[in-house]
Amino acid sequence: MYSIVAALLLGGLATASGVPYEDYILAPKSRELLPASVHSVNGSVTNARALIQSAGGTTLNGVSSVTYDFGKNIAGLVSLDVGSASSPSAFLGVTFSESSLFIRHEASDGTSDAGLDSPLWFPVGRGTGHYASEKKHLRGGLRYLTLVSNTTATIPVRHLHVNFTAAPTQDLGRYTGYFHSDDELLNKIWYAGAYTNQLCTIDPTQGNSLVHLGSITSDDDIHLPQTDTWWSNTTIGNGSSIITDGAKRDRLVWPGDMSIALESIAVSTGDLYSVQNTLESLLDLQKSDGRLPYAERPFRDSVSFTYHLHSLIGVSYLYLFSGDRSWLSRHWSQYKRAVRWALLSVDKTGLANITACSDWLRFGMGGHNIEANAILYFVLQDAQKLAEQLNDTSSAESWKRTAAKIKSVANQKLWDNQAGLYRDNETTTLYPQDGNAWAIKANLTLSARQSNTVSSALQSRWGKYGAPAPEVGKTISPFIGGFELQAHYLAGRSETALDLIRLQWGFMLEDSRMTQSTFIEGYSTDGSIHYAPYTNDPRISHAHGWSTGPTSALTFYAAGIQLTGPAGVTWRIAPQPGNLTIVDAGFLTSRGNFSTSFQRSARGGYNQFSFQTPAGTTGEVYLSGASGTLVSRDGKEIKLMAGRASGLHGDAWELHTQ
Repeated sequence: MYSIVAALLLGGLATASGVPYEDYILAPKSRELLPASVHSVNGSVTNARALIQSAGGTTLNGVSSVTYDFGKNIAGLVSLDVGSASSPSAFLGVTFSESSLFIRHEASDGTSDAGLDSPLWFPVGRGTGHYASEKKHLRGGLRYLTLVSNTTATIPVRHLHVNFTAAPTQDLGRYTGYFHSDDELLNKIWYAGAYTNQLCTIDPTQGNSLVHLGSITSDDDIHLPQTDTWWSNTTIGNGSSIITDGAKRDRLVWPGDMSIALESIAVSTGDLYSVQNTLESLLDLQKSDGRLPYAERPFRDSVSFTYHLHSLIGVSYLYLFSGDRSWLSRHWSQYKRAVRWALLSVDKTGLANITACSDWLRFGMGGHNIEANAILYFVLQDAQKLAEQLNDTSSAESWKRTAAKIKSVANQKLWDNQAGLYRDNETTTLYPQDGNAWAIKANLTLSARQSNTVSSALQSRWGKYGAPAPEVGKTISPFIGGFELQAHYLAGRSETALDLIRLQWGFMLEDSRMTQSTFIEGYSTDGSIHYAPYTNDPRISHAHGWSTGPTSALTFYAAGIQLTGPAGVTWRIAPQPGNLTIVDAGFLTSRGNFSTSFQRSARGGYNQFSFQTPAGTTGEVYLSGASGTLVSRDGKEIKLMAGRASGLHGDAWELHTQ
């Protein structure tokens, strides 16, 4: 069995000759970045455009500022070459912002509960030379950088650049996965999701310090000036790279990302090394009773039933994409203890009764909650598969019985046939987005018809800017929206899924108040850059891994590449192209390349269809509405029956329709 390291080496070799569709990749070609343009100037600034060149001469004359635009969200350490200032007391300040809404000369957008961060001040009156920010003042997410002079001094600046620090172990543009279609917006969204996850991948020594945790909250009014205690210098894990929740803020490990970001990473950059380090940082914090943490230190410990389960989903997903049986075996006892802890909440009804309130910032978690029980049901399905891999038959049988009861009782107690949705619990009329999306994703629904009903009901609630999450007030959550996206595909409603991507992620990608390169953690149903759990809008993260659902969904469903066994030892090719007529996609595992490529007519038939899977694997194909014969490179022929074929061996295959 290949290790994760072997998988990474294989991916690197496979892409050495070039990366398909690399022009879409947003990751920079060099880690030394210059501004792309001048956004705005205040006061007297001479030759502001000079600093978008490799070397130039820009002068700030007295009280003034100039804001530079890097053209996309980036991350890193700023450095300046400064000439001789006219005063020994001269200081040059730097502020940062991900969004154009929060460009200020007096402060940066916030990296913690504090809504604003103080500028970095460089004592440039000391003389000509090179000035660089300390490593603790790494800025994890910025599109705009403002140079500020607040005295009467004249300050010449010769050079400005940012050292890009995200994805520290990656060859930034060498993706091991790709996606292309006849819809340019969808293509850009796929790559923006991949890039978002790259920005959220950091050196484990550069996590948030959370200096203000417990003393400043998101409800406080922030008064300037603040001290410069926004530090990114906390060690949050082992190794040299780790996956965090956000690039600018929440530079910590949060388990929710394991259910969305992990899959999107697997099909784009293939950085399973960072994923493994992330999961191990959570497993290292497991309590003696089996409970896993709500978040990585230094965030305060809290009990979260759902985030505990998201960590377990991460374990199963990592095994699915890596096939690293030895890693799974090493952590199997921890996994079983964690499942046991979750099942302690299952009461005599057969459902988990949730008493802990912590979740993904939704309101009102508790009772026989549909989201929690649907995720638990999903975990128990995964747990059975993992147990079978390790020949733990007694655990598998026990979990199977518990899961069956959850499915039966959840539908008895929480399903509202009139609404076509599940209630949040027995005591409310709230019909949440999260629980209903998870009910389909987990196969908690009793039939395809019921799944279709839920999908239709969720779609009926969409507004101008996307799918709402009423469990968080007037909020659109790209995190939960990612699960709704999957739910529409699983319900067989591929055009609905594509419509949601275009509507919600298209808005996020194209709106000028956002970075137009990465995906925000949440916003309001009226389209404003406000996320209901926070009162300080500048602290919203504009690069959050939990918002990258379309990257994996387009690969798994539109392109139809689905792994059903570890590292793809078994697979299913089942495209749901919706109204797309061209799709070309693929990604690598330790076993080799998985890819599909097809063209369809305007009437929906396949003009051309081919796919490739690695030698030594087996799988099945489902091409809805198609007929003909699949022919392998080695000459084997298998006829489609009602669009289906099974027992195929890994090889390059083409559909022959005549």
